[in-house]
Amino acid sequence: MTAFADPAPGSIRRWVILVVGSMNFIMSMFFRSSTAVISPALVEELGFTNSQLGDLSAAFFYAFAAGQVPIGISLDRLGPRLTICILAVVGISGGVLFGLGTTSAHLILGRILLGIGMGGNLMTLMALMTVWFPVDRFASLSGLAVCAGMVGSLMATTPLTVLSMWLGWRMAFLALVVLNAAIVASFVLVIRDRPEGQIRPSHKRQPIAAGLFRLFRMYSFWAISMSNFVRYGFIAALQSLWLVPYFVFGLGVGEIAASNILLALTIGYMVGLPLSGALSDRVFHSRKRVVLCAQALLCILTTSALLLTGSTPYWVMLFLFSVFGFAGAPGQVTYAHMKELIPQSMTAQGITSVNLFTMLGAGLMTHLLGFAIGSDPKALSGSDAFSGVWYIGALALGISCVLYAFVPDSRALTGTTRADLGSHK
Repeated sequence: MTAFADPAPGSIRRWVILVVGSMNFIMSMFFRSSTAVISPALVEELGFTNSQLGDLSAAFFYAFAAGQVPIGISLDRLGPRLTICILAVVGISGGVLFGLGTTSAHLILGRILLGIGMGGNLMTLMALMTVWFPVDRFASLSGLAVCAGMVGSLMATTPLTVLSMWLGWRMAFLALVVLNAAIVASFVLVIRDRPEGQIRPSHKRQPIAAGLFRLFRMYSFWAISMSNFVRYGFIAALQSLWLVPYFVFGLGVGEIAASNILLALTIGYMVGLPLSGALSDRVFHSRKRVVLCAQALLCILTTSALLLTGSTPYWVMLFLFSVFGFAGAPGQVTYAHMKELIPQSMTAQGITSVNLFTMLGAGLMTHLLGFAIGSDPKALSGSDAFSGVWYIGALALGISCVLYAFVPDSRALTGTTRADLGSHK
């Protein structure tokens, strides 16, 4: 079969898989962000401290990251359908425990189970896309799926606040757990691990440890993982915590104006997700060029942020960070790049291992930037007080660009067969 062959021509099922799988990923993004707006209720009802709130938020990310390698192994060995069933049980159990928990330990354990259970939602969908769609649609469709997932982050803002005011935070959370269960049940009903009539490729199945050892010996794996660690970690750290304090306390911008800049970054990111996939699949026929150019632009924009002052025109700030978000989006193309540099038998293991570093980046970069700032942002004033954020970001992005430059480009979009791709390291 050639690289551009359609594995399921005319299939309606694959589009249903894509839609329902994207809805499932939306719920993952919702649960990832859901603690922010209910944190006042947790403080009032359960007496949570700031430290406990931080532990509660971080528990999801670290559990999510820890589950990636086992999830990858399960996808390769057990298949997407059985894997998502197992993860659904874990995730729904965590959601119920979180909604009913009466102590910080209950809620943190619930978040850990949620992190593990939601950790395979996107990876399962990507694994299915590799067997249901042609290779030259993977980056475009995965970009659309990730873009759809951003709806989950939006659900965890005003909609969750309104629902919590109406039902109380516990009932609101449990109602969304029930919604998630219904989506997962629909997903399981529609999933088939591969199109009808397609025989599972016969690979010589190697021991799990041998497969991981082979993956971890690949320079390309470490360079791509480092790229995602830095890119997503830096953007997530800014989005979730440090960008608004920088504009409010560092540049003297009003809170609403600062939130608008954050919104501009998010919109730029959402626009860039499907567009970068389409550019990779259909225009440049390259994974490496799209990712490397975008990451280099992100590095330049990060360096440019050092030039901002309180007198910088507001429209310049809006424009700069909308382009910043757009330049960060093509990093999702790295999953397509990774899967096309390894044998098909290692696809899920490869992309989930990359995702491990992506999620670790979100947690560790947030802590690193906080260390660079050094104190409560309210005690700081002037852009110089936040300069360490941009120096660290620019340096890390620059190093990751250099490392990525030595990764061979995927040849899947130039007609090379999957077997040939397996030899690249």
